Amino acid sequence: MNTIKRFMKFYKPHLLLFTLDMLAAFIVAAADLFYPQITSNVINHYVPQGNLRLMLIWCGVLLGIYIIKAGLTYFMQYYGHVVGVRIQADIRKNMFQHLQRLPFSFFDENKTGTIMSRIVNDLMDISELAHHGPEDLFLSLIMLIGSFILLCRINVPLTLIIFSIVPFIVLFAVLMRNRMTNAFNQTRVELAEVNANVENAIAGIRVSRSYTCRDNEEAKFDRFNQRFVVARNKAYKVMGEFGGAMGLFTDILYLIVLVGAGMFYFYGKINIGDFVAYLLYINSFLNPIRRLIGFFEQYQNGMTGFKRYEELMDQAEESEKEHALEPQRLNGEIEFHDVSFGYDAKTEDHPEKHMVISNLSLHIQPGHTVALVGPSGGGKTTLCHLIPRFYEVDSGCITIDNIDITDMSRMALRKNIGLVQQEVFLFTGTIRENIAYGRLDATEDEIIEAAKKANIHEYIMTLDKGYDTYVGERGVKLSGGQKQRISIARVFLKNPSILILDEATSALDNATEMMIQQSLEKLSKGRTSIVVAHRLSTVKSADEIIVLNEEGIAERGTHEQLIAKGGIYAGLYQYQFRQVSAG
Repeated sequence: MNTIKRFMKFYKPHLLLFTLDMLAAFIVAAADLFYPQITSNVINHYVPQGNLRLMLIWCGVLLGIYIIKAGLTYFMQYYGHVVGVRIQADIRKNMFQHLQRLPFSFFDENKTGTIMSRIVNDLMDISELAHHGPEDLFLSLIMLIGSFILLCRINVPLTLIIFSIVPFIVLFAVLMRNRMTNAFNQTRVELAEVNANVENAIAGIRVSRSYTCRDNEEAKFDRFNQRFVVARNKAYKVMGEFGGAMGLFTDILYLIVLVGAGMFYFYGKINIGDFVAYLLYINSFLNPIRRLIGFFEQYQNGMTGFKRYEELMDQAEESEKEHALEPQRLNGEIEFHDVSFGYDAKTEDHPEKHMVISNLSLHIQPGHTVALVGPSGGGKTTLCHLIPRFYEVDSGCITIDNIDITDMSRMALRKNIGLVQQEVFLFTGTIRENIAYGRLDATEDEIIEAAKKANIHEYIMTLDKGYDTYVGERGVKLSGGQKQRISIARVFLKNPSILILDEATSALDNATEMMIQQSLEKLSKGRTSIVVAHRLSTVKSADEIIVLNEEGIAERGTHEQLIAKGGIYAGLYQYQFRQVSAG
């Protein structure tokens, strides 16, 4: 019931159009109820009495009713669907806004294709329910109640006999509801898996082609696709059982009317006109029952989709303190106070958290460059993700300029942080749009200046469309170095006080790395910079180098100090130096 209440709230902004649609449905239902009564009068009175004038008048009235009905049906079909589409758009907007506020852990645990399926496929059925559901239900109730009243005027006992079947039809529909809900929900889950598989396969098409794994991808798709077919078959089986049984009910009902009305006519309880009117009214009575059967299928489809919408909307958003601070420009003094963090477990065998950082304390002076090095799994990237609050610490706290970052609004905090990662993400669009993402209100001159600082302007000007060149999906039309420089231009435009460089050059060749490194050095100047790097040659000039491993901070100091110490860092540096010399 609570689900239905939440669903009904979406009608409020469109109440006027929805009310007009229901009014049109009411008039159409009333028009359908007129036809049998007029037919009965023509057969019983006007024809036997030879009253051609009244017969033609009432036939003209019927023609007028049909014309009005046609116009109202057009209104219902057009504007009723408009209401459904608008409600669908409102729900999709809510979902997208909510997704923008969900913590990163949600996206760690949910596939992109599955989320897409909820936003696209589920909402199509919700739209159909939003339009046809109330309309079909309202029409059915009007027709059933109207038919009952008018049939009682003809013959009460026969009407009661016929309507005594209705409770059995309703009871059967209620008993089938849970089976249909479960079956349709499973098809949603499997369809979402198919979408997730397709999205993953398309995103990795270059990898699968390079490893000649086309057959493997097709087999994997077939597995998911077949699971969807099996789930859909089960849903259709339940739906077939429901439709077949409901069809039998309606056919038996029609047979009862035919036999009952015939017997009543045979014994002189009704006349031939009433007999015909009875058959016509029963047809009007059967139509809403058939409409209710269709409504049940729509309801199961739509409400299953809406429940999946509720599941997503019930996911907790990133928390924000009331009256959170809104600092405009931070100096960039960062301090970790006994910070611990772990990722949630994903298996039953290991229910406890997988701790990545334990009791870490670290102080970074404003304007200094601090490099984080060490073996994989030491928590370097995780540490970088904790500063902009992509994840929340389990214990301890992080402060910037002596302010606990949880006391700031996420928006204010993240405006002061620029992030350049190894895997650059460019949005589908132009080069200009991707650079301008750093500050959406930037002028053309500011965008060009940022590109120049990132050493990408000259290359852009060699392109036919310059800054209006489309980069393709995820920047597929650009090289790794070009994408990286666009991402650096984006940060130049943002002009943050804190810079995080997470393996920003590790995927590039040496020549490109040197070019990018010059841009990064310009970008780091005057900012608090945290650099994660495996190539130690890129962090030699850092104010402080911190070696992280699974136990925490293993070593810290300048390059010269750590080399002289002869510890982990010195060993890593000498190993890399030998590799370079050998190369």
